[in-house]
This record gives sequence, structure tokens and C-alpha cells, in this order.
Amino acid sequence: MLRIDNNPEVELLDLPRLSKFQVQLSIKREDKIHSSISGNKWRKLYYNLIEAKKKNFKGILTFGGAFSNHIYAAAAAAKELDLKSIGIIRGEEADENNPTLQFAKSQGMELCKVSRTEYKRKDEKEYLKELSARFPAFYIIPEGGSNQLAVTGASEMVSNDLVDLYDYWAVAIGTGGTAAGIINGLKGKSHVLGFSSLKGGAFLEKDIQSFLTGTYRNWEIRTDYHFGGYAKHQPELIACINNFKAATGIQLDPIYTGKMVYGVLDLIKKGNIPSGAKVLMVHTGGLQGLEGFRARYGKIL
Repeated sequence: MLRIDNNPEVELLDLPRLSKFQVQLSIKREDKIHSSISGNKWRKLYYNLIEAKKKNFKGILTFGGAFSNHIYAAAAAAKELDLKSIGIIRGEEADENNPTLQFAKSQGMELCKVSRTEYKRKDEKEYLKELSARFPAFYIIPEGGSNQLAVTGASEMVSNDLVDLYDYWAVAIGTGGTAAGIINGLKGKSHVLGFSSLKGGAFLEKDIQSFLTGTYRNWEIRTDYHFGGYAKHQPELIACINNFKAATGIQLDPIYTGKMVYGVLDLIKKGNIPSGAKVLMVHTGGLQGLEGFRARYGKIL
């Protein structure tokens, strides 16, 4: 099975510009978990891959956009476990030679580009039945990897030694599976701040709620730091990412972790996170997307 450090290091950050707010800020380096299957992607794939192997599927089938972290990680994980892989890719115009899809192909993933209209059916039971009939030997994993097995994997980010240490946990949100896992792992302790990377991400509350194993009230979704929507960015976000790297040596990505860190720093400055609080930010990886981002926008990061 895939081998990783199950409890990545936590780094205490020293950001002089925040010293007057007297908030202790740390970051959990899930991005160091694996060279290709990093961060929350490893966590969310782990138990799904065990299930696929246990049920003797010859491969996995999953979904994602042209620059999807999940597609990248799923392709690498499948190859490492000698499983075949199929990626249902959003958009018939998707460039198979972009860095993400090129890597997926190099790992042996078969890419099936579909129209955006068809892609929207990815969660429909009838469509999934059609795919199962077409690819009967393939274990289907949803977009972003988020299902109950994935949430179980994500809950393991909350190791016993971290449960009582922090007042706040902060995490970026795409499909909500990672945030749900952290909430479950904390079992009502600490307060979870989820930062949606999607515009109008309030609908995620229902999705996260569906994955929770208890009636937990210690969480919220911030929808005011999406910078225009999924995969969108603005100059202040890029400046934040570059300044953070200059101060800490830690690279963030502009899709997820950059928005989360910007949001945390802004909430501290506004006093929404009180003086004396201890905050743990979760670095969920996603750095493979930097190459594609630079290809599209130049070396602004």
C-alpha cells in the first residue's frame, strides 16, 4: 500500500507583521506527505484504493477538470498500486498536453473528455450506472475524491496530539470532504474555518453536513475569499502568496491554500480571530497546479 508519513510536521510561523495581534499561527505540512499524491488527495484516496483492491477491481475511474489536483494524484496513485485509471475530464476542449493532463497520461491514465453538459451529470445515479456498465471493472471515485471513505481518510489529519492544541483549524474547501473529515476528527473541539474556493460556496454547507458523524456546531464556511470564483485570482491574492513564501519559505497555490491563508490573515487583522488564539492552517498541497498556472498567466508566482 502507499507509504507516507501519517503525521506531517507542524511549523510555527513567525510573521512580524502579525506580532501586534498576538495570535499564534502554525501550519500543518500535508503538502509533504508524498511527492505526487500530496496533501488531502492522499488522505481522500487512501481508503478508496484499499476498497478497490479488496473488491478486485482492475482500475479506478474518476472525474476532474483540465488542471485537477485530484486527477493528477489519482493517476499517480493508481500507477503505484498497479491499477489502471480512467479520468472523465470536463470539457471537450481540454488540452491533453497541459502539465496536469500530460502527467496523468504519463502515469497510464486514459482520458475521456466529455462535454460540460455531460460532465454535470457526474453525480447522477443513472449516469453512474451507465459508466459502471461501460467500465464494469473500474471502481468509481467521485470528483475531488469526496465520499465517506475519503472523509474517513481526511479525519486522520487530526492526530491525537493535535486535538487539544489549537483554538482554530483553517482549511481550504473545494468539494468539502477534507473539511468534513477535520470536523469529524476534532469531535466538537476547536473551531473549524473553511474557506471556499468557489463563488457562491454556501451550498457546501449541506454537502459537508451530509458527511458528518455527529451533530457538530464548531465550524463555519467563509465564502468571501474566493477572489472571483474557482481558479480565479486577483493581484492582492498573488501578492499574499509571494509575501508568504518570502517570509516563511512555504509555497502556496492560488486555487486553494493561497485563498485560505489570505482569509486567515485578513480575519486576524480585522479582529475576527481574537488576541491570544492559536490557529492551525492545513496545507492541503495542490502545488502541481503551479506549472499550469504559470503556463496560463506567466511567472507571477
